Amino acid sequence: MLAQKVAVVTGAARGIGLAVARDLAASGCRVVMVGRGAEAIENAARELCDSGHQVIPHVADVTDASAVAALAARLRREFRRVDILINNAGVLLEPKDFAAPQGASVFVVDPELVTTTYTCNALAPLRLIQALVPLMRENGWGRIVNVSSSMGQLADMGGFWPAYRMSKAALNALTRLTAKELEGSPIKINSVCPGWCRTEMGGHDAVRSAADGAQGIVWAALLPDDGPSGGFFRDGKPIDW
Repeated sequence: MLAQKVAVVTGAARGIGLAVARDLAASGCRVVMVGRGAEAIENAARELCDSGHQVIPHVADVTDASAVAALAARLRREFRRVDILINNAGVLLEPKDFAAPQGASVFVVDPELVTTTYTCNALAPLRLIQALVPLMRENGWGRIVNVSSSMGQLADMGGFWPAYRMSKAALNALTRLTAKELEGSPIKINSVCPGWCRTEMGGHDAVRSAADGAQGIVWAALLPDDGPSGGFFRDGKPIDW
């Protein structure tokens, strides 16, 4: 059954997205790896293909409405289905000096930077959900995973990095909204925090590998029919919003 499933992973050229694409392909899914840069996503897909995985590269900027529409059209044309959507593409544009975060204060952040961050981290997932859920509905099954962060938790909200924190809180709200509207359907959506991972965004001091972070995302992507929807998870366990 999994061999017939089509999974879309955004931000798949490196880091957590690449690890998720690898794990889903290893589980038997046909994975469409979406990336903004042609060379990077094609090289990443070639690497996985050379390892025997079924993956296809697709170049798209997910913040561009026409690019998202073109992706949906390709999926309908070539596969006539989408089963799994991993909204992994994201940005952290504020200064990343965790030892001295004052440069990423709510009092100095450029509102235009907040808008740019929102566009990628919250609005792009909304566009993708709008574009791909119709295909899931037609095939009667679907799993959506919004890759979020503990930095977006209202229950434990810290200071600094307001653009990133606010965008991830908005992404979590999108998860809850979508789950409510999909209630009773065979399509499930959840937010997953992969933890602090050693990626280009997370930096070298992070405590987890990209492969570690990918595990919880893949778990949510392959949930059984009696699995949860509308939740926030890390390593398969619920965490506070």
